[in-house]
Amino acid sequence: MTVFSAAPLRSSSKRPRAHVVPIVLSGTAAAGAIALVAYLLWPTWGSGGANAPDRLPVSVGGTLFNVPTTAIRMKIQRHSGPQERIDLDFLYPSLEPPGAPKHVTADTVEEAMQPIDRVFLSISAHHDAPAPEQRIATIYPRYLDQTAAMPQDGLTMRMFRSDTPYGSEDLYSAASPALTARCTRDAATPGMCLSERRVGGADLTFRFPRSWLSQWREVAEALDRLTAQLRGPKG
Repeated sequence: MTVFSAAPLRSSSKRPRAHVVPIVLSGTAAAGAIALVAYLLWPTWGSGGANAPDRLPVSVGGTLFNVPTTAIRMKIQRHSGPQERIDLDFLYPSLEPPGAPKHVTADTVEEAMQPIDRVFLSISAHHDAPAPEQRIATIYPRYLDQTAAMPQDGLTMRMFRSDTPYGSEDLYSAASPALTARCTRDAATPGMCLSERRVGGADLTFRFPRSWLSQWREVAEALDRLTAQLRGPKG
């Protein structure tokens, strides 16, 4: 009786140990798989804050742009993926995204009125609307004053007729580097210029002070550089 009762006890004491080994091995394999997946999915971009990446991939009109997060002017637009339009601004001439806006009170509002030191940019889907080059070639000439204009320092200025939709604006153009800008005239507020270009399915509309045209070559090169930076490397 003693012999028969001792054998089952020894046999049963070995069974739990036999089950523990596969459980430990399975747990180790699962932990390794989780670690591998976490490594592969971990974001590779740098972060400007606890949850905010430095740049966001944004698709406008089916065209991909690599956009600095802090350059996005509207908080609702600060997300990756497809968007109909996105509004940005960049410091000039560095083309760096601006810092956080300063708090303005009634006592400091006059001090806050500083000259514009940035380029404003809107990127929107064009939906097959006429391209900027087409408007320049076929639409604007209908409204321009026919008086011949001679370029000054490589930049030509032509006035729009006062009885046209662009009656308070002038058209500037240059060939090298290429620049076309429609600018309002200085009045109660300083004149501003609008320069457009098409990239894939999106139209880029740049806005900057008219006074910058005294150094128009630098402005034209800055717009080209900013366009290239937003597109990023192409595979």
